[in-house]
Amino acid sequence: MTIIALDSSGTTATVAIARDGRLLAEYTVDNGMTHSQTMLPMLDAITRQLDLKMEEVDAVAVAGGPGSFTGLRIGCATAKGIGLAIGKPVISVPTLEALAFNVYGTDELVCPMMNARREQIYTGLYSFKPDRDGAYVLEMIEDQTAEDVRDWCKVINRYGRRTVLLGDGADDFREILIKELTVPYRFAPIHQNRQRAGALAVAAMQYYEQGKMQDAALVRPVYLRKSQAEREREQRLNEESKTHGE
Repeated sequence: MTIIALDSSGTTATVAIARDGRLLAEYTVDNGMTHSQTMLPMLDAITRQLDLKMEEVDAVAVAGGPGSFTGLRIGCATAKGIGLAIGKPVISVPTLEALAFNVYGTDELVCPMMNARREQIYTGLYSFKPDRDGAYVLEMIEDQTAEDVRDWCKVINRYGRRTVLLGDGADDFREILIKELTVPYRFAPIHQNRQRAGALAVAAMQYYEQGKMQDAALVRPVYLRKSQAEREREQRLNEESKTHGE
């Protein structure tokens, strides 16, 4: 089984190729460039180095959201384009699940966080459980959501378990987390703290084995909330409606 993995859900652009339980290549860049400039050149670079033929690929994995609206559209469009071109399915892995796989196998509660602006985060709570074969399966404790960071600290505290925090949200709201959390916790080190396509590929392999794939034409990003432009448009329409109603 050969999987191409793509993640452009955050500031980091990252691509990887995995085959039969091996991570053959991973290319990750966080340099401020737009993902439309980086994703395909990065993928082209690693496929050339591996001399990978597209007909060898069994599926394309993508971080399906939540995350940056533009980044998600780029990632899903890229995965869809490749899947349609080679006639292979797409595996859409929730962004926060893929991020949780950065700390695969930990016995801590896993809390990935992405900055959603206005002191809100995209987040969820997960736990790894060993299966009969000695591998680990990700268990959802709290489904991914958009939440105020202080309110989310109350959710974490209710579980009373040692928790590992990761993602740009954990960095950006570090002071709030330190102040509000009452459970034991730690911040993931830098090599585990951002989206990595290698971790996405591990999650995608489990999805593939479980038959969780879809036709490339049906791939859609999951946003969890409306974009700023949509919210501003609704606010403007509401204000205009109130004006006309007076």
